[in-house]
Amino acid sequence: MKNTKSIIHLDLDTFFVSAERRYDSKLNDKPVIVGGLGDRGVVAACSYETRKFGVHSGMPMKVARQLCPQAIVIKGNASTYTKLSHEVTEVIRSKVPSFEKASVDEFYADLTGMDRFFGISQFARELQETIKKETHLPISFGLSQNKVVSKIATGEGKPYARKIIEAGTERSFLAPLTVNKIPMIGSKTFQKLLNLGVRKIETIQKMPVEVLESVLGKNGRTIWKRAHGIDHLPIIPFHERKSISTERTFNRDTIDMVRLHATLVAMAESLAYQLRQGNKLTSNVSVKIRYSDFQTYSKQAKIPYTSADHILIPKVEELFKQLYSRRLLIRLIGVRFSGLVGGHYQINLFDDSEEMLSLYNSMDKIKKRFGEHSVMRAVTLDVKTIGRMGNPFNGEPPIVLAHRKQ
Repeated sequence: MKNTKSIIHLDLDTFFVSAERRYDSKLNDKPVIVGGLGDRGVVAACSYETRKFGVHSGMPMKVARQLCPQAIVIKGNASTYTKLSHEVTEVIRSKVPSFEKASVDEFYADLTGMDRFFGISQFARELQETIKKETHLPISFGLSQNKVVSKIATGEGKPYARKIIEAGTERSFLAPLTVNKIPMIGSKTFQKLLNLGVRKIETIQKMPVEVLESVLGKNGRTIWKRAHGIDHLPIIPFHERKSISTERTFNRDTIDMVRLHATLVAMAESLAYQLRQGNKLTSNVSVKIRYSDFQTYSKQAKIPYTSADHILIPKVEELFKQLYSRRLLIRLIGVRFSGLVGGHYQINLFDDSEEMLSLYNSMDKIKKRFGEHSVMRAVTLDVKTIGRMGNPFNGEPPIVLAHRKQ
C-alpha cells in the first residue's frame, strides 16, 4: 500500500443556513429556508429540520412553504456568504500546504505522507474542529484514496461527518448506495439506469463495463470506474488570482459611447457565459481603458460570487463610468473576471426567480448548440463579433434579447 493516497473532501454543512445562524442564534435547531422570497423564488439552501418534510435546494419556494409552513424563510445575503467562504479558505490555507477550492463551500486536499509525522485521521479531525472554532461554521469531511469516494463519504456522513474509508474497502462502502450518489449522474442518467433496473451501485459493480458504455456512451466507463471506487482526478491547487479576460483594440480610436457601451456589454456577456460553461463563479470584476496617448488605467471591484449576466453587466458599466474621466479618444477597452472558484449558480438563487434561472439555462443551451453569438442582447448588435466568428445559423439572424438595466 506504499502508493496509497489520502484525499480529504471538506464540505460546509448547509452553508447559507449555518451562516445565518452564526449571526442569529435564535435560528438554531429551527426549520430555516434561505432563498428568493415570494412564490416565484427558489430555495437556495434549507436546514436539516426542513428536509424531513421533503424540502430541498432548487425547488420552488412556493412548494417549500407548502411542505413546511412553519419554516423561517430568509432572503440570503451573497456578500455575507462570500466573506465567510474567504474566512474558511484562509483557515484551510494556514493548515494545508496545497488545496483545491471546488466551490464556495467545498474543498479538497491531498494529505498523503502526513503519517510520517502524525496520523492523517487525527489531522483531519483537528482541521474540522479548527474551522468550526475559528469560523463558527460546521463542516463535514470524508477521507479516502481519491476525490470521488471522499466526496460520497462526506455526503453519507452529514451533518458534521467524519467519514473515513480505508484503502481496499471502497467497493463495499459504495455497493449499497443508490447510483445517483456517484458524482456526474444527474436526473436523466439516473432515469436511464432505473429503466435498466439499475438502482444500487452494487449492480454496476457486477456489470461488464461494455454494457454501461453501450447505454451511456463514453461516460459509461467513467461511471463504471467510479462505482468501483477508482478515480484519478488530480487536486487542482487554489490560486486566488485565477482569472478570465478579454480586450478589444479599435481600428480607429473612438469616443463613440454607444459603440463603447455595446462592446463592454458584449464582453461581459461572453465572459459570464464562459464562467457558466466552466462551472465557475467570479468574485472580482475589473475594467481597463487605454487612451489614444497609450496611458492605461484600470478599476476593479469585489463582488459576491456570481456568474450571472444581470449582475456582472451592470457592474462592468458602473466601473467604466467611474474610470472614464479624461474624455480622450479610447484605443482599447478590456474586462476581467478574477478570484474564480468552482461552483454553479446556487449563490444567486435568493435573488432570482424560476423564470430567470430557466432563461439562463435556455440561453446557454442555445449558445452551446448553435454558437455563443446565436443569442445576443439588442445593445450588442453593432459589435461585429459575428462577422469574425461566422454566423452559426448560416445566414439566419440571431435571437435578440432586449437589454434592460436592473
